[in-house]
Amino acid sequence: MKLYCIGIGPGGAEQMTLRAVRALEQCDCVAGYGLYLDLIEELIEGKTRIQTGMTREVDRCTAARDAAKDGHTVAVVSSGDAGVYGMAGLLFEVCVQDPEIQIEVIPGITAACSGGAVLGAPLTNDFACVSLSDLLTPWEVIEQRLRCAAQGDFCIALYNPASKKRVDHLQRACDILLETLTPETVCGTVRNIGRDGETYTLTTLGALRDMQVDMLTTVFVGNSRTRVINGRMVTPRGYRGV
Repeated sequence: MKLYCIGIGPGGAEQMTLRAVRALEQCDCVAGYGLYLDLIEELIEGKTRIQTGMTREVDRCTAARDAAKDGHTVAVVSSGDAGVYGMAGLLFEVCVQDPEIQIEVIPGITAACSGGAVLGAPLTNDFACVSLSDLLTPWEVIEQRLRCAAQGDFCIALYNPASKKRVDHLQRACDILLETLTPETVCGTVRNIGRDGETYTLTTLGALRDMQVDMLTTVFVGNSRTRVINGRMVTPRGYRGV
């Protein structure tokens, strides 16, 4: 019994690893959120689809597990990397009573890396990733993580900065970061990473507070050394002689 948990990267097939493409070729059944399946449609033509909406992740993984137990070779796909806010952890939990199922996690390019490349090189030194979604993590915990990241002078990649129900989470996060960081701290946003309509913006932490973003946006907050070089967001690692 075989279950692949595959990170498909930020967009279409050209941003997937060769290992991910080859794993998909081995499968006859693919489970995922509808948008992600559409992004790799040309790679899964003719395969059985297990498709569920957002917030139906447990149902999706359970159906994939059951398909594997029925003899199918199944892939569960996540955007970005399957182990970074993806389905890998949940899949292991769902299969806890089924040790006979072999789960292989296939890594992918997460938004911190792909979005950082669009902006320039904001994560060259130590950085932290924090999701602003409080669906699975209490907001009090998110606040604590933001404060610790700011106090540690980490660059920060903010996932899930806003949604229809969480319109003020980025503003609240900026207020917390501004307790430690200066309003002039270099920041950037990238929307639709690796997809049609990709856009990016360079800004400051003070201005970021009042920007409108959505779930398709990843936000980058620089550290005390981050600066703009020829229109790109760069965090020096500290090489001598530069």
